[in-house]
Amino acid sequence: MAPTLTSRSARAIALAFQAAQARRSRLTANEIQRLWRQLDPRDLSGSWETSVGPRIVRAITAGQLASAAVANEYVDEVVDADGADPDRAGRARPEAFAGAAADGRSLESLMYLSVITTKQAIGGGLSLQDSLLRGLHQALRLGASETTQAGRSAVGASMAGKRTIQGYVRVVQPPACGRCVILAGIEFGWNKGFQRHPRCDCIHLPTTLIARNQHRGSLRSDAFSPTTRPGSGPRGFISPRAYFDALSRAEQDRVFTAAGAAAIREGGDMAQIVNARRGMYTTTAYGRTLRATREGTTRRGYWYRQERARTAARTGTRFARDRIEARQGLPRFELRSPRLLPEEIFRLAESRDEAVAMLRRFGYLT
Repeated sequence: MAPTLTSRSARAIALAFQAAQARRSRLTANEIQRLWRQLDPRDLSGSWETSVGPRIVRAITAGQLASAAVANEYVDEVVDADGADPDRAGRARPEAFAGAAADGRSLESLMYLSVITTKQAIGGGLSLQDSLLRGLHQALRLGASETTQAGRSAVGASMAGKRTIQGYVRVVQPPACGRCVILAGIEFGWNKGFQRHPRCDCIHLPTTLIARNQHRGSLRSDAFSPTTRPGSGPRGFISPRAYFDALSRAEQDRVFTAAGAAAIREGGDMAQIVNARRGMYTTTAYGRTLRATREGTTRRGYWYRQERARTAARTGTRFARDRIEARQGLPRFELRSPRLLPEEIFRLAESRDEAVAMLRRFGYLT
């Protein structure tokens, strides 16, 4: 009989790994900053190519190697904590994740972008000091991201080599952006790519069959839903709504935008609100210029399916232009209304009740 899942042990392993990876990323960034100071302002390209650039590339490569080298150990520790089968079909090769950028280009090419940025800033009239600082910020962001991503990629490969692993839970450590927050605690398949942005420090927590049966990714039990409030338990495994509620109003507005945060406070679906900005565009409808989103408007999208059902039921509203037509003998739904963004809804609504109704109409409230 398999041992009972020790959730605190799994959590401790994941958070310790996350903290260690963050330290490796910071060490890489510190070395980049030290080397950047050695650039010759009179010959940026020359000093980069002959000295600074190669040394920065070596520093990032070393950081990538260190980040990837602990992947197998981390995955094995989580599996052991779950009491699952320890056998492996293969192990990640750390050196395979070092020496190149995550998108496949050379590190030399990627990091030279920071020099180009510096030159463009100088050409745009910025002072030399501010131009160098702008280039440094980009170099730090790129170097730290590549270091962290090497570890994530190695963990993904290591999980693939461990057949007892069925997927992973995204572990988010505050402070976090809205896109990361809505993914916190969600379980993905073992072969599902890890969505990230520059300087993202989220990590995988591998899940075995045993862990899945314990609903590790569901956040339905107290063991997996500590909030970020002081004294409420370890941070890292967060409920998106609990995280939002723990923020000050100013922080809610900063992370989720003022309109998005207002919609969430009204009870809106956080994932729908955050994702809406991904497909944002400007359109003309109802005789006005409006900001809308394409998110959820495909045939499999949440809002498309909601609109098809609403239109079929002939539920009228002043913001409706959709229709169902018979084409080639079959009914076909045609989505003609743009899906408004929350900020447009608040701008257009003439009362609180109308704002709530419109948030529900456009799929942000249930």
